[in-house]
Amino acid sequence: MTVATFNVNSLRARLANIISWLNAAKPDVALLQEIKCQESDFPRLELEALGYHVALVGQKSYNGVAILSRQKFEVTSRALPGDEGDEHARYLEAEIEHPEGEIWKSLRVATIYLPNGNPVGTAKYPYKLAWMKRLRAHAATLLEREQPVVLGGDYNVCPTDLDVYDPVGWAEDALCRPESRAQFRSLLNLGYTDALRAFYTDGNRYTFWDYQAGRWQRDQGLRIDHLLLSPQAADRLRACEIDRTPRGLEKPSDHTPIYCQLAL
Repeated sequence: MTVATFNVNSLRARLANIISWLNAAKPDVALLQEIKCQESDFPRLELEALGYHVALVGQKSYNGVAILSRQKFEVTSRALPGDEGDEHARYLEAEIEHPEGEIWKSLRVATIYLPNGNPVGTAKYPYKLAWMKRLRAHAATLLEREQPVVLGGDYNVCPTDLDVYDPVGWAEDALCRPESRAQFRSLLNLGYTDALRAFYTDGNRYTFWDYQAGRWQRDQGLRIDHLLLSPQAADRLRACEIDRTPRGLEKPSDHTPIYCQLAL
């Protein structure tokens, strides 16, 4: 089973690219972020025609997350718990049933669009850190279920200096600040596995390249899109790769997908 995460940076604007990727990569589950549309504008018919069941939490022009799955699923949460006043569309969680699975019968997945947090000196950075603390608290409760869990999405965090092309230049950015990295490590310390780092410990493995200054052409990127796996999912992890192909297309998202393969 393949689970992918992809910040599409406006689903309607990149729809042809997204459909091309889905047809080529054929993920069983696709966790999308920054769809930037409300439910009424979501291209549901086009995606369902590819064989996917669809759920989303939309927001006009900003944010927005969606789950696509070849198997039917039940939405278990449409917002990250812990702040009822937070109306940003940044979290969607579902349980996917697998009646034919020999090892496990269901998989819990969440698509996450974590706040960027910049500029650091504004209220945006405390909001980011508070959001991460809420995520850690909820992630801990998910572990209590003792089932496979995949928390995938755009975390807007470079976990280490290996995950940024210029560590010195980015040191004070919200994506690389020590506080952001500490919050990310706290998720791993709960028992979650960074799927890519289970296979690769070197640098230059990026999921985001800015549109400016030829960052893509010079491979000056960031690794900010992650798949975090519960122990039950990590035990079934067979592969994890970054798919750079969509970033090289015409009018691409500034992100590219990352996917993992789990044994059923």
